[in-house]
Amino acid sequence: MKILYVEDDPTAREYIQKGLRERGHHVDTAADGIEALRLLEDAVYELILLDVGLPEIDGFELLRRIRSADDRTAVLMLSARAEVSDRVEGLNLGADDYLAKPFAFAELLARIQAITRRTAAEPDDGTLRLLDLSLDLRAYRARRGQREITLTRKEFSLLEYLMRNSNQVVSRTMITEYVWGPSFDAYSNVIDVHMTHLRKKVDQGEEVKLLHTVKGVGYILQDRRSSEA
Repeated sequence: MKILYVEDDPTAREYIQKGLRERGHHVDTAADGIEALRLLEDAVYELILLDVGLPEIDGFELLRRIRSADDRTAVLMLSARAEVSDRVEGLNLGADDYLAKPFAFAELLARIQAITRRTAAEPDDGTLRLLDLSLDLRAYRARRGQREITLTRKEFSLLEYLMRNSNQVVSRTMITEYVWGPSFDAYSNVIDVHMTHLRKKVDQGEEVKLLHTVKGVGYILQDRRSSEA
């Protein structure tokens, strides 16, 4: 895997780069956000390991610029700032995962493997589909038939997760960890509110309903006509 590691601490940068290279990864490094942007202009990476506390421009601003350029490269944020608000901000800006410092190298490897499994399932044209529902991951657009669906960032993340796991029941905890982060309360009514809004946008006025609640378990995105026949 080709990885860009953005970290201003030279000791951490050398240690992580060496460990990842020993496991067969190609790793370029940058000491600040400006250098990282220059490298991103000249090369394509499969994963960006991004420290939050960077000089020049911090990791949040760098991530904002990456996503604003329609760059969907997977991003794992690394930070000593372990507050829930920081993790939420990173995920809201488009990070794929957030790992608090200090962390064990084994956990970093596990997080990288998890991100790799998710991105390996990426469709060739960047669009997830179920029946007449489509989600363009590159253009951030959703459609149901000819109808365009306007989604908030959280609703987009919710729908992406449901579509990646279509025809499978996903629990509130699974949804929470993907969209809000592991420290968020899985039983908060925030999830219900977002799911209600998403259901209206996806299914309201449609003959075939796709988003279903599995009582006591979670939710499923599925065309149930064949199972109900």
